[in-house]
Amino acid sequence: MTTRISRDELAARIAADIPEGAYVNLGIGAPTLVANFLPSDQEIILHTENGLLGMGEAPAADRVDPDLINAGKQPVTALPGAAYFHHADSFAMMRGGHLDICVLGAFQVSERGDLANWSTGAPGAIPAVGGAMDLAIGAKQVFVMTDLLTKQGASKLVAACTYPLTGVGCVTRVYTDHAVFDVTDEGFRVRELFGDNTIEGLESLTGLSLQEVAA
Repeated sequence: MTTRISRDELAARIAADIPEGAYVNLGIGAPTLVANFLPSDQEIILHTENGLLGMGEAPAADRVDPDLINAGKQPVTALPGAAYFHHADSFAMMRGGHLDICVLGAFQVSERGDLANWSTGAPGAIPAVGGAMDLAIGAKQVFVMTDLLTKQGASKLVAACTYPLTGVGCVTRVYTDHAVFDVTDEGFRVRELFGDNTIEGLESLTGLSLQEVAA
């Protein structure tokens, strides 16, 4: 019985939903994997908040340039025509609504599309807000890439977030290792099931009432 897909498979699934010509920011962590699966025959422009437009996939080990990194300090490549600019200009792009899609990780996503991804609120936890708040409110669509469950087995899809919020009502779609969910006015709607997952099984895992798979 298979109920989960791998991180790479999930990144490829997200990449398939990004249209040609889109300006996209990939958040720190797992979302950066999406860059490795974008179709080579389409122009999709990747933006990094530390000041690069036209980011490519991760370089081979022998092609790493230590001066060329993304916001998570991971080595990246630059495509022909790439541009470098000041941090302030990068955030102006984010806040000004110039990004079509951002892909972010999450600790929790609520039924109404609220996002919590920068702090668990635990004593001693190191806050890591970065540019997530700017992306959450500035991008035209917010895709979340995350495991459905925490290591302790708790659902990251919740009725209401209990962690400090990154953005309110900002999430468009949630891509998890079990299924893809759209955020609607009526709550989560299952867009695609992976493996042997069922609506009933996901409702048991999340404790939520889920809408049927979209036609």
